[in-house]
Amino acid sequence: MSERRIGNAAARAAILFLVALAVASAIALAPGDKSTHAGDAIAKPATLSPDAPSAFRSRLERLQATAMPGLAPRRTTITIGHSALGRPIRVKAYGYPKRVDGTSDPSGWYRKVLVFGCIHGTECAASSIRGFAMGGCPPGGRVLFVPNLNPDGLAEGTRLNGRGVDLNRNFATDWKPIGRRWDLEYSGPRPFSEPETRLAARLIRVVQPDLTIWFHQEAERLVRAWGPSVSVAKRFARLSGLPFHHLPWLPGTAPNWQNHRFRGTASFVVELPPGPLTKRAGTRLATAVSQLSESPR
Repeated sequence: MSERRIGNAAARAAILFLVALAVASAIALAPGDKSTHAGDAIAKPATLSPDAPSAFRSRLERLQATAMPGLAPRRTTITIGHSALGRPIRVKAYGYPKRVDGTSDPSGWYRKVLVFGCIHGTECAASSIRGFAMGGCPPGGRVLFVPNLNPDGLAEGTRLNGRGVDLNRNFATDWKPIGRRWDLEYSGPRPFSEPETRLAARLIRVVQPDLTIWFHQEAERLVRAWGPSVSVAKRFARLSGLPFHHLPWLPGTAPNWQNHRFRGTASFVVELPPGPLTKRAGTRLATAVSQLSESPR
């Protein structure tokens, strides 16, 4: 082929790419998830949700790339959004999924685990977890880690976000008005009124994790779960050496929303004691998470 023909072909390819990019940029996400009923389950898509804005979707595609067969184990860190006061919220991806067997059955993949290290600004010990590995090896399943969903609360020394809302009362399922702004459990003016909860919901919808773990800190160490999440939560409790408590979900909490909105997946809470996380405790928690990711779906 002549140099002119090669140049024309390259130009046409560039134009087609720009057109496709412009179409993708026109996609927008509705401002909030309106599901509030236990029966509002949705099917899990095999690929990224087309509802996500193109900029957000492209960032998550960089995380999705860690799932491509044949890629070397690695960690990727990206910024996926910002808090109410403009602080960055980041996601780290560890490992790369592999199949339980050689079939093409989607259930043959190991688990994809999403971990939130902090949702209340005064309960952020788990955000210091540095890696997820077993014996120094990256997990065979994918682990996505959001160290801090509430950087404003951490900076201001409050469990609330920068607008005085308890993020873990601001999710849609069983949401109800609680308190006033800056009260410790103020649920916000409406479900998903806060940029942090909308960002978490969007991340969950796009990534479609098999398992989500939400870290908190209370006076008592425990793993708490309800309904379909109990089985895997009990296993995490055994792996991490924490006691398990079978407790109903509170109104407007993240696990409550996930357990009702995404059937066939699990979401539960891990409560750590007050104070910083020791290196030994962090390693044990990270190893427990990695072991869960190595389990078949």
